[in-house]
Amino acid sequence: MTNLKSLVRGAAAALLGAATLAGLAAGTASAEDKKFKIYLAMSYSGNAWQSEAANIVKALAQTAPYDKMVELKEVISGTDPQAQIAAYESMIEDGADGIVSFPISSTALNRTIKKGCEAGVLFFMYDATVTEPCAYNVSYLTSGFGENTAQALVNELGGKGKIFLSRGVPGNSVDQRHTDGAMSVFKKYPGIEVVAEYYSYWDDRTTQQETAKALAAHPVVNGIWAQAGEYGAIQALKDAGKPLVPMTGENSNGFRLALKDGLKGVSAGSPPAQAGYAFKLLMEILQKKRELKPMNIEYPLPWVPADEVKVCDGDKIENGCNVFPDGKVPSSFVTEVFNPELLPELSLASALDGKPTPGATIQPLPAEVKQGENEPGINCEDCEAPADLYHLTKVQPTVQP
Repeated sequence: MTNLKSLVRGAAAALLGAATLAGLAAGTASAEDKKFKIYLAMSYSGNAWQSEAANIVKALAQTAPYDKMVELKEVISGTDPQAQIAAYESMIEDGADGIVSFPISSTALNRTIKKGCEAGVLFFMYDATVTEPCAYNVSYLTSGFGENTAQALVNELGGKGKIFLSRGVPGNSVDQRHTDGAMSVFKKYPGIEVVAEYYSYWDDRTTQQETAKALAAHPVVNGIWAQAGEYGAIQALKDAGKPLVPMTGENSNGFRLALKDGLKGVSAGSPPAQAGYAFKLLMEILQKKRELKPMNIEYPLPWVPADEVKVCDGDKIENGCNVFPDGKVPSSFVTEVFNPELLPELSLASALDGKPTPGATIQPLPAEVKQGENEPGINCEDCEAPADLYHLTKVQPTVQP
């Protein structure tokens, strides 16, 4: 009898152990099968830059092994901060693991972002920034687009002339930082007169329309300081039958080709590649492959003067080339989407259509992450700006104030 009881107890224990192991295995499989819920939260959309930034993230999310690990959802909320706040709240309630976002305001979203951080959501902002300290800001803002391009324009004009300011989206940290940096230079030169200032929403068509209005009111213009959408300013000058004047702008293919063909100026500005870098950093943290506290992360500033424009032979930015031939991509195409060190997985189809590169796999990011400087009201709240906040890094004055 005793032997029989022992046998029954042993069989029961074996069955229980098998069931426990099966349960553990099922739990492990379930955990492995669970995808990270990531939101691509855009605000302003409708221009080539925003489309390319979104396409980069979409392409990466479909690249192995992310294609098995990520559930990506895209939300476009527009230019109203309240709409983006509502979008963030919905994402938090939906159990988002991470939010990769272009924020429309540097301060209005803070309370909702903090609420999300407390719920365990990782917020990665790209290009534009917020001042909430629990968010990560991946941006080139601290690399000095405004002041460097303004000085380049002043140099071209010999320190005097009437100029237009073609700005971005009102109230956005990117536009504010660019303009503050530019004005820190223009104010040093009494011979520089800003005769027109307008918001072009970083869009070629809007820039063309607003520049045309400015030309009607101020027919004499000697230079244009423009943010993204700069190719539209070229079109406005041509439509008005005016010669092209020295101009700064960002990284559109049409603008760089114009520089190659004789336009005086420099191509710098915002790389859509920032979105991809932010997404990969977020994923490395979620996978516990990287420990990184919330911080301001600086992306390098592209800088291509007219004499350094080089046309590419194929579909890649390589061998020192930095612009595609006319007809290869739209004139509004923003060339700074590729980065062989940070985003080797991307191809032209990734930027244009959001498609993964055949055969590509996600590569680890470099260990070093460059910290950006504090800029009160732009990327931090209770902080001090460096004494030389608007120091020049890409160009030096060739004419004295």
